[in-house]
Amino acid sequence: MPPRQRKNPSSPLPISRLGSQQARALHDPNAPSGDEDRIDGAEPDSDHEDTAHLEGDYRPAGDITLSTTGNFVHPEPQQVDFLHRLADALNTTLDLQTLMQRVADLVRAVIDYRIFAILLINDRTQDLRVRFQIGHTPEAERVRVKIGRGIVGLAAERREAVLVHDVRTQENYIDINPEVRSELAVPLIIKNKVIGVIDLESEQLAYFTPEHQRLLELVASRMAVAVENARLYTRISRQAQTLTVLNDISRELTSILDVDDLLERIGHLLKRVVDYQMFTIVLWSEASKQFEHRFSTRYGETVHRDHNVPLGRGLIGAAAQEKLPVLAPDVRKDPRYIVANPETRSELAVPLIYKGKVIGVMDLEHTRTHYYNTEHQTTLVTLAAQVAISIENARLYQMIVEDEARLERDLAMARQVQLRLLPPSAPSMPHADMYAKFMPARSIGGDLYDFLDYAHDTDDGTSEKKPGKRVAIAVGDVSGKAAPAALYAALVSGIMRSLALQHHAPADMLVALNDALQERKLDSQYVTMLYAVWNDGNQTLQVANAGSTQPLFVTAAGEVSTINATGFPLGMFGEAAYEEFTIATQPGDCIVFISDGITDAHNANEETFGNTRLANVLKAADRSSAQLVVQAILKAVSDFQGGTEHFDDETVVVLRVLGTQ
Repeated sequence: MPPRQRKNPSSPLPISRLGSQQARALHDPNAPSGDEDRIDGAEPDSDHEDTAHLEGDYRPAGDITLSTTGNFVHPEPQQVDFLHRLADALNTTLDLQTLMQRVADLVRAVIDYRIFAILLINDRTQDLRVRFQIGHTPEAERVRVKIGRGIVGLAAERREAVLVHDVRTQENYIDINPEVRSELAVPLIIKNKVIGVIDLESEQLAYFTPEHQRLLELVASRMAVAVENARLYTRISRQAQTLTVLNDISRELTSILDVDDLLERIGHLLKRVVDYQMFTIVLWSEASKQFEHRFSTRYGETVHRDHNVPLGRGLIGAAAQEKLPVLAPDVRKDPRYIVANPETRSELAVPLIYKGKVIGVMDLEHTRTHYYNTEHQTTLVTLAAQVAISIENARLYQMIVEDEARLERDLAMARQVQLRLLPPSAPSMPHADMYAKFMPARSIGGDLYDFLDYAHDTDDGTSEKKPGKRVAIAVGDVSGKAAPAALYAALVSGIMRSLALQHHAPADMLVALNDALQERKLDSQYVTMLYAVWNDGNQTLQVANAGSTQPLFVTAAGEVSTINATGFPLGMFGEAAYEEFTIATQPGDCIVFISDGITDAHNANEETFGNTRLANVLKAADRSSAQLVVQAILKAVSDFQGGTEHFDDETVVVLRVLGTQ
C-alpha cells in the first residue's frame, strides 16, 4: 500500500520521508536493529567502538563526509546521513562476514525487513549460494540457485533489479518459504560482471516499493566493489596463510628420512591445506614399470590396497603421463576415471616430479562433486615439488643405509681377511723374544707387518730348520686409509711373501719390492717399509728402510737411540737403491719398529706424541718381555690421545734379545 496510507507501524518508510526519530536510529546505538534475527556470532554495527575489534576493520577516527559539489544531485539530509553510514560500513572493513552484517543492519534501519539474504555466485559451478541470511531456515542456506531460475536467478540473469509484489504470480518462483508473498532482488555488479544478489522477502503483498528498489540499488552498486575487495583480501590472506603452512610442512618433511613414515606424515600434513576424504600416494617402480601403491588413508583411517597403476591408466596414470595435474569435478563425467571408491565424486591427482621425471602421484578424492578447485590444485602443485624432493631424499637415504649395511658386512669380511694375512703370532727363537700389535684407525687399515722364515742354507742348496735359523721382520705403512689402503697392503704382502723365498738381504728385498710395484704401478699409491733380518745364531740384525719411521734401539741399561736408516718409499721411483745396516746386540737389548701412527698421534690440544715421549716410555717401561714393551707403548699413546679419534693406523713390533739358554 502507499506509504501515506500505511497503518502497520512495522511497514517500511521511504527514505525521503523518514522522520527525525528514524534518522536518529541510524546513529542511536540503542535503536532496534533486528539483533534477534542476527546470525550467531555476528556483532551489530552499533557504533565505532563496538566494531573496532572485528577482523579486517579499518574504520577511520572521524565520520566520512559526502561531497555533493559539481553536477551531483543534492540529496535530502536523511539520504546524506545514510550514504555516510553506508560508505563508513563498506570502507572500514575487509572481512566479508563483517561487511555483510553491517550492510544488513544498515538496510534494516531504513527497510524494516524480516527476511534478508546475500547470495554470491560460485565461480566453479556458476550458481548462487547463500553467504549471509537473516530470517531464512537452515534448509534455505543449502539451496543452490541456477542463473535465471527463481527471482534471485532472474535478477542475476537480467543484470537488473526484480521487484515482485506477489510471488505466486511468478512461474519460476522457488517456493522455499510458503509464507513469502513479495520479494525484491538486486544484483551485485562490478566491472560488468554479476557477482551476487541482495534479496529481501516479506509475508505481505506489495510490501516493497520502487523507492526501496532504488535504495537497494544504491546499496548494491557500492557493496559490489566492497565485496570484491573483501574477497580479494580473503583470498590473499588465505594464500599467505597457505604459504606459511606449506613452508612449515616443507621443513618438517625434510627431517623425515624413512619413506613409509614420510608418506604417512604427508597424508596427515596435507589436511592442513587441502581437505580430503580419501588420499593415496603411488610411487613409480622401475622393476615393475608401473606405479605401485605405497600409502592410502580413507576417512582418517590408514588402509592397505592392492592398487598398482600402469602409466596412462585412470586419472592417476593420466596425471603421470601428461606430467600435469588432473582435476575431475565430477568423476562420473570423466571417461578416464576408473572406479576404485564407488562413493567418490570429485578427484584431484597431482604428479610428483623430480628432475623432470615423474616419481609418483598424489591423489585426493571427495564424495562431493566440484569439491576441488583451481586453488586446491595450485596449492597441491606447490607442495608436490617439495614432497617429490623429500621422497627422493628419503629413498636415497634408505639406499645409503642399505649400502652402508652391505659395506659394513663387506668391511667386516675384509677385516677378517686382513687379520688372516697377518701372522697369527711371532716366531719362537732361542735368542729372541718377539711381539707385534696392529691397531687400525678404522675397520680395516693400511699398515702391515710380517715375520718371514729365513732358514740356513746348506751346502747342497737345501734349507733346513734348526736353532740357527734367520727370520725377516717387515713393517709397512701404505698411503691412504681404509679399503684402498688395505687392498694395496694385501698386494704388497703377497709380493713380499713370494720374494721372501729367495732369502734376499734387506736392501735387496726393498729393491725387488720396488721393481715389482713399479710393474703394477697405481697412481698416488706407495708404501713405506722397514725390512730387517734377524740372525739368531750371532744375534745380529740387518736393517734397511724405505721411507718408514726409523727404528729405535734400546740397550739393556735403558739408553734409547735411533737407527738412522733412510730411503725412498716403495712404488714411487724406479731403480731406487737402499742402504743396509748391521747391528750387533746384547742380551736385554730391544729393537722397536713402529709405524708413523705412533709418533704422529694427536691429542685434543693438537699436540703430537713424538719421539721424545716415545723414548721416555721405553726408558720407563718394563722390558722383561717384548709384549710388555708393546703394551706400554700403546697404553701411553692411548692415554696421550685422551679419547681423541685415532686418525692413523698404529703398529708396533718389538724384538727383545735373550741370553743364552
